[in-house]
Amino acid sequence: MGEGREGSRHQAGVGIIADLARLLAGCCAAIACSLGPASAQEPAAEPKAPLSAESVASSAGKIPSFAELEAAGAVIGEVRIDTRNIFDLADEKENGILYRAANAIHIRTQDWVVRRQLLFKPGERVSVRLIEETERLMRSNRIFYDVSIVPVAYRDGVVDIEVRTRDTWTLEPGVSASRAGGVNKTGASLLDTNFLGTGILFGTSRFKDADRNGTEYHFSAPHVLDGWTAIAYSKAQLSDGERVTKSIVRPFYALDTRWAAGFSTSTDTRIDSLFSNGAKVAQFRHKQESAEAFGGWSAGLVNHWTHRYSVGMSYLKDTYNDEAGLPAPVPPLQIPPDQTLAAPFFRYELVHDDYEKVKNRDLIERPEYFAMGTQASVRLGRALTGLGSTQNLWLYSASASDGFRLPSNRVLLGSASVSGQTGYTPLDRQLASGSIRFYGHPDNRTLTFVSLSGDALKDPNVSSQLVLGGDTGLRGYPRNYQTGDRRLLLNVEERVYTDWYPFRLFRVGGAVFYDWGRAWSGPAESPSSARWLSDVGFGLRILSARSSFGNVLHVDFAFPLNRDPSIKSFQFLVQTKLSL
Repeated sequence: MGEGREGSRHQAGVGIIADLARLLAGCCAAIACSLGPASAQEPAAEPKAPLSAESVASSAGKIPSFAELEAAGAVIGEVRIDTRNIFDLADEKENGILYRAANAIHIRTQDWVVRRQLLFKPGERVSVRLIEETERLMRSNRIFYDVSIVPVAYRDGVVDIEVRTRDTWTLEPGVSASRAGGVNKTGASLLDTNFLGTGILFGTSRFKDADRNGTEYHFSAPHVLDGWTAIAYSKAQLSDGERVTKSIVRPFYALDTRWAAGFSTSTDTRIDSLFSNGAKVAQFRHKQESAEAFGGWSAGLVNHWTHRYSVGMSYLKDTYNDEAGLPAPVPPLQIPPDQTLAAPFFRYELVHDDYEKVKNRDLIERPEYFAMGTQASVRLGRALTGLGSTQNLWLYSASASDGFRLPSNRVLLGSASVSGQTGYTPLDRQLASGSIRFYGHPDNRTLTFVSLSGDALKDPNVSSQLVLGGDTGLRGYPRNYQTGDRRLLLNVEERVYTDWYPFRLFRVGGAVFYDWGRAWSGPAESPSSARWLSDVGFGLRILSARSSFGNVLHVDFAFPLNRDPSIKSFQFLVQTKLSL
């Protein structure tokens, strides 16, 4: 959500059943409190600090809108923070034992956490743009179910503002399971994304999938120091290696941010696999070490456009080895050559201030923000042997996206990217990608969604593959069923958004779909890549509306239309994603 148009797969193993399980588990611990003396329960109406007599008097009349206040040159007076619990006990539909118990266990977000995320402060003139951007940025933070910013009193050119938030359930003691492409994935976790109401993520998770299993420890503090600096650390002990990441970054957090800086480092040791017809045909050990430091500056938002400039230094070292007991690559497949890249770089970013707030596109009955303006980024670096690089190489990447408003509330979103390295033929690599997404709205309860994406890979060492199968968009086929260095995928869906809101926890929808695509070409092409494949299917969509993980459970039946005897007549998929 937010500026991003697609959810990442972060915590994608967390299921809807797990959301209900962790709520019920918490309620069992507090049920005695909920059934005990009245003093142990929250009152039906959540208490608020009273406004002053002067504020009440001025509030008796109609308070101007923020647009009117900005036009009048109003100045911000007091900024009040009202953090509210998960459920509204003043609503009789949410005033039950389950909801009271969840509220009793949950620690509300601290006022200072909210205040640090505001782009405005007392003494400044009212700016509708800053207020709307603050709400958009705060809504992208998953610890909040709802955010509203309202004027509450106006007198003598001074307006008092109240920031109201409602929390989500952030404690995750749960288990999860998913299935896609004929492969199961399971997991268990104990995480809190708003530890003690501080906005800090802290916890551990365990997972098992087709490639590896392991335990990961997480820590993330997104609002330290000046309030916009993020510190993150994670460590994963894996069945085939280990992964450690560390970072401290102050990003360009808002359109008018004038500077940014950061440092990150990671090490990752794992077994990489190459596929053919959905089966692993070669494996080798891969160790990767990386680090990056950067500093950036900007003139801020000027005439609805933001230009950002950054310089930095990057380091990347990849080493590969045969692994005893595992099948080694057989020509034309081969183990990639070792490589070290140490490169200073320059980056330029362009952002157009044009965002659209909607609902019932990628989520169900939840606010969503789509970037409708141009966004672009270009990065150029030079790897030098004098700095320890394997070869003198140019490192480049570029990306661009834009949105187009069509008649009848229809929207078209386009994006393209390219990245690679050049300057020494045996090490030249390039990946180019592009996609278009169409959202058509016949009415507010149904939507036609069309996505067309394509990729082209150039790698003379055949060390990478583009794969396509049940877990990468072609839902009626096994995982990684086709491989190659070209890929094209079409997804067409008719989505349904209902107003069913079971237990005040979940939003329910559905979809019928058609998938068509192919991965092909190059020495890594699999025998199954000889033809285009397609499937049809239908599924259920369940959004976990009240948890900070906000995942959408996909339960699908997909039927391949071009199957051979080795493929099942249908695929049953259960996955959690960040969007429909």
